Amino acid sequence: MLAAAASGALDAMSAKQEPALSQAPMPAGAVFLSYASEDAEAAERIATALRAAGVEVWFDKSELRGGDVWDRQIRQQIHDCRLFIALISAHTEARDEGYFRREWRLAIERAGDMAERKAFIVPIVIDGTNERGASVPDRFRDVQWTRLPEGQTPAGFVQRVQHLLAPPSTAGRPAVTAATSPPVISEPPRASWRSKAALAGVVAVLAAAVIYLLFTRPWVSKHPVAHQLTSTAAAPAAPVNAASFAPPPHSIAVLPFVNMSRDKEQDYFSDGLTEEILNSLARINELQVSARTSSFYFKGKDADLPTMAHKLNVGSVLEGSVRRSGHTIRITAQLNNAVTGFHLWSQTYDRDLGDVLKLQTDIATAVANALRVTLLADIGEKIELGGTRTPGAFDAYVRARKADWQNGQDAQRKIAAYSEAIRLDPHYALAYAGRSFAFDGDAVDFASGSAIDADHAKALGDARQALALAPELPEGHEALAYYFANTLQITQARDEFARAVSLAPGYAAVLRSAGHFSVSLGRTAEGLAMIERAVARDPISADSYDHYGDALYLARRYRDAVTVLQRAVALDGARSAINTELGLAHYALGDYRTAATLCEVRSDYWIGQLCLAITYEKLGRRADAAAMRGKLQAAFGDASANEYALIDAQWGDKQSALRWLEKAFRLRDAGLARLKTEPLLDPLRDEPRFQAIERELKFPD
Repeated sequence: MLAAAASGALDAMSAKQEPALSQAPMPAGAVFLSYASEDAEAAERIATALRAAGVEVWFDKSELRGGDVWDRQIRQQIHDCRLFIALISAHTEARDEGYFRREWRLAIERAGDMAERKAFIVPIVIDGTNERGASVPDRFRDVQWTRLPEGQTPAGFVQRVQHLLAPPSTAGRPAVTAATSPPVISEPPRASWRSKAALAGVVAVLAAAVIYLLFTRPWVSKHPVAHQLTSTAAAPAAPVNAASFAPPPHSIAVLPFVNMSRDKEQDYFSDGLTEEILNSLARINELQVSARTSSFYFKGKDADLPTMAHKLNVGSVLEGSVRRSGHTIRITAQLNNAVTGFHLWSQTYDRDLGDVLKLQTDIATAVANALRVTLLADIGEKIELGGTRTPGAFDAYVRARKADWQNGQDAQRKIAAYSEAIRLDPHYALAYAGRSFAFDGDAVDFASGSAIDADHAKALGDARQALALAPELPEGHEALAYYFANTLQITQARDEFARAVSLAPGYAAVLRSAGHFSVSLGRTAEGLAMIERAVARDPISADSYDHYGDALYLARRYRDAVTVLQRAVALDGARSAINTELGLAHYALGDYRTAATLCEVRSDYWIGQLCLAITYEKLGRRADAAAMRGKLQAAFGDASANEYALIDAQWGDKQSALRWLEKAFRLRDAGLARLKTEPLLDPLRDEPRFQAIERELKFPD
């Protein structure tokens, strides 16, 4: 997700290793996390929380090495970092020697060259270690210590780090935060292999900040000359400052092009054309393109260019306008360097709507050249793959895409718009892929009885047709992957997701879906790596953190899941599925009262009913638990067999749970795609009947 490598725990490695290193320098504003090897789990929790908020962290267990070369690099990282976080524990107390102590000494040496008021060293105690008498350098005692038991990281702590990373000259000027006016995304009454079977899961950010204020103190010097900040809750998110802003090279965001047509109803067209240009750039592997959700987050908001670029972590921004008159369009586009503010390129295009594919290629090529990206081949064929030169078909397609983003429940409207695009251009591969997704969504979320199989059959037919027209179309392979996942053809789904990722390594939506599916199969490291890449490209998207949090839940990293899902709630608290997933993470931690509070947000919703059925039972409210299960069963009957199995497993009725699980298998319930990792099914894993179902599902090794 973010550029990072290892520190701490180096004492556990052999000092004789001297591998060749090619690690990039630490980005400006990054945090160095120093810890003893025994405290790696707590350190990882802190790193996860900071990364989820967009903070660069120098920490990665997979890169632990020793030797002189690595030692030199660690010295360089401590020299370059903006904050040095030192974890203190019983483990550091018990060890008189360790590489972490060398890191501490290097940090103190650097701090000696700094102004006394400058915050740099941040001591954090992760257990009951007493400050008085602790075996730490005296310089550590000059600043206030913070206690984060077991590395549990509240939102207030993250806000404090963001504030301390902010340059003093801008510390009083807040940046636009992701929690401001979050987009509302409607959701279906039931969900796919991911969200339905996951039970689609607010610890409020304010509450976390209050906890932080009660148990921690600022990390500023105790001396009178120090700059004291007393209100953590009021501390702004990291402000924009060119000196500390170091986005990835060749990174770009495409802001929504302004509709300059007289007809304001043409917004769907300007948004759709913007999305197609964004997707065209994303097909250039040498670019890192911010995904649509994050780029469109600022539409209608009063935010300046540096602020938007900083929140999106991109080095350049493409913006423009669209004026449409019939089948003629005028597009004005301009590219700016977000770090320096310099203008890089601009151009006005007057085109017939039938030339929109060539227009996308021209703009993408011009942008790549302006960013000095060396294109190894003609990108026109790749960008125009699966598109159309029929004006009416393109118009119908962008209407369907607008419906995708505006109203997730109106499946028939989307299907109708995609069908119109296909009628006008029977060779429009992207339209077939889009309609395949729509049919699959209708099958899982709305249809019942024989209509489910009919929708799945149509989804398969459209995905196959998309690939027959354009075999290398990423969207076609992703659509086929969804069909296979929702019909429990697990191995085929895995292979199609892998193919989609290989063809579109920069598509955030593909990365997070493929990554989540990998985690559900037990391929945790591989899946989380893909999701983190998606978050880097879509950092202001509730979907990104929703997928990330649920994947952490499947990986049994419940505290980390809470941290990440809190971020999703902050971005889009209106989505009951996210609140419920957060509730289930608290349920897994044994915090049943918090779980109930979160799930009660939508007690009329099937996911909330499932969550409350198991949570109320743990709280001894058995009548209320039975009532919630009864509402679910009355609404969906056998279509929610998998959910009844989850409830009965948590109630301790294994035989009933197994009967429902066997029925879910007979009905090919899409939720069974995550049977291998679903925590709520853990009570059944030793049962022969459960193991038989798992074998029948033929999960890949």
